[in-house]
Amino acid sequence: MSTKIKILVVDDEPDVLEIIDYNLNLNGYEVYTADNGEDALLMALKFEPDLIILDIMMPKLDGVETCKRLRANPKFSQTLIVFLTARSEEFSEIAGFEAGADDYISKPIKPKALMSRINAILRRNPKDEGGKPNLTVGDLVVNRERYVVVKNGIEISLPRKEFELLYLLVSKPGKVFTRDSILENIWGSDVIVVNRTIDVHVRKIREKVGDDCIVTIKGIGYKFERC
Repeated sequence: MSTKIKILVVDDEPDVLEIIDYNLNLNGYEVYTADNGEDALLMALKFEPDLIILDIMMPKLDGVETCKRLRANPKFSQTLIVFLTARSEEFSEIAGFEAGADDYISKPIKPKALMSRINAILRRNPKDEGGKPNLTVGDLVVNRERYVVVKNGIEISLPRKEFELLYLLVSKPGKVFTRDSILENIWGSDVIVVNRTIDVHVRKIREKVGDDCIVTIKGIGYKFERC
């Protein structure tokens, strides 16, 4: 059985696929490719990649819808998903994070910068972050071993970044985490995301675990209170 990290790259531009495929293989990854969202869903089910790189603008099924369908399947709730797009508008980035993406890479592709980003993303893989305890606050349990949240006995599955953000806030109830500290802890200094990205993730967490759990500190950041 292969021990290589498996990466699925999905883009309708042959040149882009070739560049990414070549550089990923050069760095020792096991690479699969698709040129549309429908094929990507089938290949994801077949190969169960550790990371999926999705172009946003694609035929048959665009990247956002592909991401939503992947996240709807519990098998891919924790799979790393990165959007690849030529668009630079903020709304595109927000749409990506709304769909459940973990990161965002802009075209044109610069191989060294691309590999640096991908390596950094994979280093933050929770599979490599063992030893962190589960957290319990009131009726809420954040289970680090299984990467699930349990509230009042009901299990809730969160995408990777939502889970990491909730875990960070729950780790110190009552402590105010600034936006900068959240970005540093969850996305890292080598990833550029807009401030609204945090708001999107907090809103989605609130929808799942309760509106009263996370308190907004206007102009500063967020803190966790007992639900």
